[in-house]
Amino acid sequence: MNIALQTDQRTSGYRLVPTRLQEKLASGKTRCNLCLWRCGLHHGQRGFCQAHVNRNGTLYNLSYGIISAMDLGRIEEKPVRHYRPGTKVLSVGSYGCSFRCGGCHNLDISWGTDALDALARGESRAAFVPPETLVKAAVNSGADGIAFTYSEPAVWLEYVLDAAAIAHQQGLYTVYVSNSFVTDEALVLLRGQIDVLCSDIKSMDDSFYRNICAKASVQQVLQSIKTANDLGIHVETRTNVIPGYNDDNANLAAVADWIHDNLGADSPWHVTRFHPAYRMADVPSTPVASLEQAAALGRQAGLSHVYVYADKGCDCATENAPVSGYLPEWTALHEVNKCVETCCGDEGILLGRYEREANAQASER
Repeated sequence: MNIALQTDQRTSGYRLVPTRLQEKLASGKTRCNLCLWRCGLHHGQRGFCQAHVNRNGTLYNLSYGIISAMDLGRIEEKPVRHYRPGTKVLSVGSYGCSFRCGGCHNLDISWGTDALDALARGESRAAFVPPETLVKAAVNSGADGIAFTYSEPAVWLEYVLDAAAIAHQQGLYTVYVSNSFVTDEALVLLRGQIDVLCSDIKSMDDSFYRNICAKASVQQVLQSIKTANDLGIHVETRTNVIPGYNDDNANLAAVADWIHDNLGADSPWHVTRFHPAYRMADVPSTPVASLEQAAALGRQAGLSHVYVYADKGCDCATENAPVSGYLPEWTALHEVNKCVETCCGDEGILLGRYEREANAQASER
């Protein structure tokens, strides 16, 4: 298949792309409305995700077209089991996340501060892959779809939307693996572009979410999942069962009840196993018996499709950047990435990182 590589400002080389959902505030800040942090940023500041920066009042995405990891596998590995089962999907991720999970297995990718700092300085050799090239790689690798995963796709929504549109033109489906800490505005943009949402429901306890994202609540996440479902996106949910954190029967039964009552008895629930990582390296792997108990609670709640994963707990990237194997002919793959605009530089690298303010005070509304 021949996909023409257009030479517009987004595909001719790396550059900062304006954030899709932004708004000027009376305070002089500009607010990002991609995720529910709704970061309010002055010139030079970065959002909590680290992937969006304010340049002279306009927010730009640092990670547009920047691929941190790429891998080909079955759609069931996302995990998704009730949409195009048996097909293959090319999984891609970038850098940045709206959460800071203590047990994160994709730490260098999800947090990605060093990679994003280097991009803003123009010193990065991270893989830059235009949307058309990504879709061509998916087709050439024999994939039936593209999954945006590994990092939180909400923080590079600009690229997700552009790539998804081209993927659909070429007959590929799209999967969006998310924590669902996203705005309704962003979800509306995904309608018709994203076919499948695979979302975490980490707990039904607000304190669990507050520990990984100071501004998150259970209700915000659940409402985003329900909104996606109401928009016609196929939804499958996942709960990673963590010993001593979210594995009590009352919590797991509450997750199952919510899925049944809001997504339907036929909505799939994936119960996955926690493995020690990062700040939770001292927490043991989840006993298989706990996973089976969670599944039993799901069936008692009336769920028809509950799946247990005793081996794999997350949709993880096995390598940080196995990109070249899928794009052997893309000569610009690891060139030094520097935006052509003159406003780029050390501002946004060392100046007023929003994350330093995040737990001290909420963003201005």
